[in-house]
Amino acid sequence: MKLTYNKTDLHTHTCASGHGTKDRITDLAKEAANRHIEILGISDHGPASPGSAGLSYFRGLSLGERTRFGVTVRYGAEANILDTDGSLDIPDEILRTLDYCIISMHRPIYTSGSAAENTKAFLRAMCHPNVKIIGHCDDSRFPVDYRALTEGALSRGVVPELNNVSLLPGSYRRDCRENSIRLLQACEAISCPILLSSDSHGREHIGEVDAALALAEEVGFPRQLILLDYFV
Repeated sequence: MKLTYNKTDLHTHTCASGHGTKDRITDLAKEAANRHIEILGISDHGPASPGSAGLSYFRGLSLGERTRFGVTVRYGAEANILDTDGSLDIPDEILRTLDYCIISMHRPIYTSGSAAENTKAFLRAMCHPNVKIIGHCDDSRFPVDYRALTEGALSRGVVPELNNVSLLPGSYRRDCRENSIRLLQACEAISCPILLSSDSHGREHIGEVDAALALAEEVGFPRQLILLDYFV
């Protein structure tokens, strides 16, 4: 099967995330150029993730090259939500220097509560500077109220993500297909756009969103609400 690549991929990881790859930013950018990706976002896991880079790494990203191999590079982070107050593992003073921030829940960093508590955590986390994207809110281990979550996201200018890795066979997240459909239905009901992301760790899968796009098309999600070239 011939893969089609998004023009923009804002959810990717380098070796600074501490797992899944030894590739550096340069490696991802070079592969992005080969795949004719126009905008590459680097969003390594925040320092609460085991093995990930410290705060000094994120503090220095604003000095990174803005164009590599002809690809526009945006520097962000996938910050960990720490508690139901929406605290993040990257301080606001650093988040302000980044182009964007993805907020996500990961074990064992965040202890899941009820759907109402987890939704509250996401909504409060959206108030931090430069939060632009809700990462993989499709995992039944972290249940959420999709209507409340998408309404809050739309009102704050934050975009939910349809995560390609979540929809691949063997994903460690739970019930992702069913939850992604619920997310899409909630988004369509209020005309909230979504972002397709690869969540690639390393160069191998950057720009790949076929599974996410196929599901959106299967459920008849409006094409105009899919942000294929989202720019931050």
